[in-house]
Amino acid sequence: MTSLLSATAQVQARNGQTQLPIHTSEGGGTIPVRFDGKNLSIMNHTEQDLDINPANIDHGITQAPYERGFSPYEFNGGTTLAISGPDYAVVAADTRLSSGYEILSRNVSKLHPLTTKCVLGSAGCKTDVDQLRSVLDIKMKIYSHNHRKPMATPSVAQMLGNTLYMKRFFPYYSFNVLAGIDSEGKGAVYSYDAIGSFERTPFSASGSGQSFLIPLMDNVISHKNRLDEKRELPKEEVVEIVKDAFLTAGERDIYTGDSVEIMVITKDGIQTETFNLKAD
Repeated sequence: MTSLLSATAQVQARNGQTQLPIHTSEGGGTIPVRFDGKNLSIMNHTEQDLDINPANIDHGITQAPYERGFSPYEFNGGTTLAISGPDYAVVAADTRLSSGYEILSRNVSKLHPLTTKCVLGSAGCKTDVDQLRSVLDIKMKIYSHNHRKPMATPSVAQMLGNTLYMKRFFPYYSFNVLAGIDSEGKGAVYSYDAIGSFERTPFSASGSGQSFLIPLMDNVISHKNRLDEKRELPKEEVVEIVKDAFLTAGERDIYTGDSVEIMVITKDGIQTETFNLKAD
C-alpha cells in the first residue's frame, strides 16, 4: 500500500508545486494547501493571504445563487399487473411500501375495487394514490345515486382518464391499471399514462417492476415470438403465471416484495387471494 509520504511526493513531482489552491463557493476565492509538511491554517492568515476578497462574496444572493430543490412527489415503489381473459380479468399488486432504501410497510394494498366488477391497481406516490381513490369513490357514489346502478367498466375507464387529465398540469404521481368485466361479460384491461391517455389492452403492468413483467407477458399472454398455437388460458393458469411473474420481479426489484394480492374478477364478483413473496 502506498504510504502518505510517497503519495505526497508523487503529487509534488507531478504538478511541480508545493501549494495548490482549493476553490471555495464564495465568489471565486481560493484556500492554498501545502504539500511540503508545513501546516497552513486559515485562522493564522489574513483574507489577502487566502486570496479571498470580501467584495466578491455574495453568499448566494446575486451573482451565483445556490440551487435549492424541492419535489412534491415521492415514489413509494410497488408493481401492478392486470390480464384480461375471455370471461374474467386478473389484477394483482405487491404489498410493499418503500421510501428510498427503507421499507415503510409490508402490508399495503395497491388494489382498490371501484365496483363489484372493476378494480383499480395503482403504484407510485402513496398520498397521490389515496387522493385519486377518494376522488373516484366520490364520483362513483354520485353516479350510483343519480342513475340507481353501478357504473360499467368502460365508463369507469373513461372517468379515470378524465380525472387524470383534469390534473394534467400537476399530475397525480400514480401509475394505474384498470381491470374488470364489460357489459358483454368479457375481461377488460386498460393501460394509462400519467395524464389520462388510455387504451384497452390484453394486459398491462405499471410501477417499479414494469420492465420485468412486460417482456414476460408479451411472450406468455400476447404469444409474441412463439411458434406454438395460441390457446385461451383458464383463469387458474393465469393466476399461476401472475405468481411466477411477481416472483421474478421480486428477485430483481427491491421495491417489489413481501406478498402479492391477486383479485380474479368474473360476472359473479371478485375473488381475492394472497401469495407470499420474499420479505427482504
